[in-house]
Amino acid sequence: MLKAVIFDDEYIVLQGLQMMIDWSKYGIELVGTAANGTDALTLFEESQPDIVFSDIRMPGMDGLQVIEKILSISPETICIVFSGFNEFEYVKKALKLGVADYLEKPITITMIDDAIQKIIEKISIQKNISSIQSKWEDSRVELLEKATLDLLLLGEEAIPKWCKSFGSVEEYVLGVTVLAHSNEYFVLQEHSSYKPVQVRNGTEYLLVVFHFQGEMEDFWGQLLSRPEQTGIFLGSGRTYKHLADAKKSYKEALQALRYGKFMDEAGWTRFEDIGENPQISVNLSDQEEAIIFSMRTGDKARLKNQLDTFIKQIEGSRFGPEVLEREILKIIYLGMEVAKEVREDIVKINDADFLPHVEIRTIHSKEKMYKWFREQMETIMDWSLEARQDLKHGAVEKACKFIKENYYRDLTLQEVSDLVGMNSTYFSLLFKEEMGQSYIKYLTQIRMDQAKKLLQEGQKVGEVSTKVGYHTYRHFSELFKKYVGVKPGQYRDSF
Repeated sequence: MLKAVIFDDEYIVLQGLQMMIDWSKYGIELVGTAANGTDALTLFEESQPDIVFSDIRMPGMDGLQVIEKILSISPETICIVFSGFNEFEYVKKALKLGVADYLEKPITITMIDDAIQKIIEKISIQKNISSIQSKWEDSRVELLEKATLDLLLLGEEAIPKWCKSFGSVEEYVLGVTVLAHSNEYFVLQEHSSYKPVQVRNGTEYLLVVFHFQGEMEDFWGQLLSRPEQTGIFLGSGRTYKHLADAKKSYKEALQALRYGKFMDEAGWTRFEDIGENPQISVNLSDQEEAIIFSMRTGDKARLKNQLDTFIKQIEGSRFGPEVLEREILKIIYLGMEVAKEVREDIVKINDADFLPHVEIRTIHSKEKMYKWFREQMETIMDWSLEARQDLKHGAVEKACKFIKENYYRDLTLQEVSDLVGMNSTYFSLLFKEEMGQSYIKYLTQIRMDQAKKLLQEGQKVGEVSTKVGYHTYRHFSELFKKYVGVKPGQYRDSF
């Protein structure tokens, strides 16, 4: 039901309109009256009516001032003014303000009935227009989401369709970053420097961010502060200049999310902080990636389950002997590459007697081939776990010492991994296992502790930012507030 109010300083007018008009007949509830401008504004703020009837002349604040304030607060409110015979200049001003109609006094029931009929018709038209606009907007958003998902899945061939859906501003897109997250309600605040598009692919929740500026401080600032506070796991792929590379960022974001969940660290995990193996293709199937993940995390039970799933998949595909051999050997050699991430010179894998491509040719039944395949993968996993135990403590200890001595530099995961002679992906998992936190959080904590010491000495925030390894003041400020609870300037001033 619509709500209406009446403002007039004449008691007879207020009483007459309340008693003599059947408001409910029009689906309207009269929620209040006021006899002066001040009371009128108070009543409006409390009742939030859809329709306002107001006299132009009232004591204190006149009707035009009241209507001007109402329309500035709520432009969609329908206002109708009462005017005297000699008040046409006031009426013209009222019409400029945006009133829907004016009624010349003395007011009659017929005049009010006619005015209400016009109002009802106008509101009906407005609702129809709003409904059409809403449906059109929903359709446009749906088309953009579909085109964006195609961009992630198909790459180059999906760009023309995506450009049509994104609109004329697509020419201003300077880069694209894909985020994968664990909660369908996670959103990024809108900003002039980027546009996020929410996409879902099955059980995957994705945000595809299109950047309009080379500088992305506002974007990174949101990722630093928001997900961990709400218990959300968030993985980000790298930012690419070309739209066709959104497909790469998508794969990377999923990997980062998977590792973030495994490490059980809510918040933001960057693909750059889990590393990659250039010997392993980024275009692996989901099942192949799941097998690799099981091996990297040292989860033997999970590996057995993933191998069973893989065998069911290839069994259902009814491959011939040659294709079957090729698919199985591909997984074995992927497993070997993962094992080498622990230590490149794992002797048993490099042994001349380890020749799976020769052994597989001596097997002449599928059941025996599957049994042999499981044995090979479990053997590779055992080699990896054995080397892992031998290396873990010494490698992490060496890395921690190096980080403490070089925290002020632009220190990357790759540099630290190279120092200890490990693949960066494997090292990031090993570090978490040994230290109880990720490499990047360990580095950040050391930097924040040193920053607190320098700020306590009264040093300038900009100088401290550079001294602890951050060349962007805003990035440092966001991180400091996240770890310490206050901004660096406030922390310094407290000492």
